[in-house]
Formats: sequence, structure tokens, C-alpha cells
Amino acid sequence: MMGMVAEQANDGRRDQGRNWAAAQLGAEVCLEPAAADASNRRYFRVRDGAGRTWILMDAPAQRQTVEAFLRVGRWLESAGVHVPQPQAVDEEAGLVLLTDLGQQTFLDAWLAGSPPEPLLESAVEALVRWQSASRPGVLPEFGAAALREELSLFTEWYLTAHRGLQPGVADPELESALERLAEGVGNQPRVFVHRDFMGRNLMVSDPLPGVLDFQDAVWGPVAYDPVCLLRDAFISWPPEVEERVFAHYWSRARAAGVPVHDDYQSFRSACSWAGVQRHLKVLGIFARLSYRDGKAEYLKDAPRFWRYLRCAAAEEPALSGIIGVIAERAGEAWVVA
Repeated sequence: MMGMVAEQANDGRRDQGRNWAAAQLGAEVCLEPAAADASNRRYFRVRDGAGRTWILMDAPAQRQTVEAFLRVGRWLESAGVHVPQPQAVDEEAGLVLLTDLGQQTFLDAWLAGSPPEPLLESAVEALVRWQSASRPGVLPEFGAAALREELSLFTEWYLTAHRGLQPGVADPELESALERLAEGVGNQPRVFVHRDFMGRNLMVSDPLPGVLDFQDAVWGPVAYDPVCLLRDAFISWPPEVEERVFAHYWSRARAAGVPVHDDYQSFRSACSWAGVQRHLKVLGIFARLSYRDGKAEYLKDAPRFWRYLRCAAAEEPALSGIIGVIAERAGEAWVVA
């Protein structure tokens, strides 16, 4: 019965969105599902009788999210990054009508067999433009305290809910490892950070890439987005591809004045640190989606993150002990074997 009520409520939102979009466009329209989202936001492709399309963001009771999406979108556009343009907005209703950047994400293209590097390099160019426009006081702070808070997702949902660790039991060694990790990442130079700059949020469009899902952007660690791009949550690359594109990013970022390390190996070390924090956070989010929200498919990608953690332990000796403690608690001691 509860499922039927929820479905009816969702249908009501869909009808509301369709009617609102039709009123904005002055035409009869139909809605088609456009994208999945781990939150309760939904996206629909709006199509009129002439075949023209737009995207409808349906974000119920998320006025702050809508405001952030519009604000960050303006910053990205001013930096020369291709983002969807708002055509109409109702912040109170949580509805935004946007230009349509296309139907194929980078992830879709790669899964269909497109070679990775041309698209990755176009993403690097967009990222460097975004980072080059960075200035303090514009986006929310994302320092050591926020990074540490995110890691509680891993302890609460992955270790406790998924692996069965007893909640509330003091574990000073684990706490110390997580604190050192958050501080190591939080000490990096700060730039504008998208936070989910990966293939699922990049569109095959003209010009490349179209960038989506940027409402959670912050002022944070410089290495966060590069490692997010190259150690994607949903697809992995051979080490030689990773390394070529990391080097390409580093070269382009230095030339543009982005505050990456002057030494390439120091830059790669920073990427390893940022990657470990992100991988643990995402493992926590995926476990929460499974146990709280009934979206069990997300945890199927958990082995990918443990492979990334094993790589990070091999790449950066200072991380090996931290990862070893975390892996032991998760029953993944093989990560640093």
C-alpha cells in the first residue's frame, strides 16, 4: 500500500512538471525519463510536437539545491564550461527547465566502445578552465573537517551496516587513521571542486563536454576532481591510460596557473590521498543506498573501490598503514597484502 501511495505521489509530481513545462513553452509536451539519480531528484526529457527537447529537473522540497545549481552553473559558464542553460525556474516547486545537452554520457560512450582518451582529454580541458577561475569566498569550504565528516558515511554504512561492526564501540586506531587521511587531503591547495566530475556527469555534446550535476561544488582540494575523473565510480582504465591522462592534466594545469605541485610525483601523491578519501566516502554512500534506500545495485561496484585502494597503498607508502587499518576493519586485508 505504501508503495502505491508513493507511486501515485510520483505520478502527481510528473503531471505537475509536465503541465508546468507546457505552460513555459506554450506547447503540448510529453515527458520521458532522462537520467537516474542517487538522490530523490528526477530528470525528464521534455519533447514537444516538433521533436524539440529540453530537460526538466524535478527536485521536490530542494530549494537550496535548485539555488546552488543555478549559482554554480553561472560560475561554470563564466569560466567557459559547457553547462545546461535554465529556460524557466520555479524554485518553490523545485522545477527547472533546462537546455538538453544530448542523450549520451561519456560513460555511455565508453561502454559502447569509444576510446577513452579523447573524451578524457576534453574533460581535462574543461576541468582546467573551471579550476583556473577559482577564487575563495564563492563556494562552501571543503577542508579537513568536512572531509572527515564524509568518512563517517563509510564507518556508519559500510563498516557497521554492511560489514556488521558493532556500532558505538571505540576504535582509536581506526579513528586516528581516518583523521590522518582527512588532514592529509584537507591540507592540499584549494580550488573550485565539482565533487562528481566523472563520466556519468559528462555529456557527449557540442562543444565537449557538457557538464552536469554540479550543484554540490565546493572550495576544496586541488587533486580531488582529477582523481574523480580517472578513478571513476563506474568504469576503470588500464594504468597506462590513467598515467597518460594524469600527466596531461598536470601539464595543462601548471600551464594555466592551477596550484598543483611543481613536481609530478608530488602531484600524483596528492591524487592518491584525495582518491582514498573519495573511495571510502562512495563506499559509504553505496552501502547507504543499498540498506536505507533499497538500491542494492550500487554495492556491485564495491570491488572496484577496493582495487583503487590497493593501488593507492602501492603508489603512496604513507597511505599504506592508513589503508591497512581500514581494510582490516572491512574484512579486506588483502588490499595491502
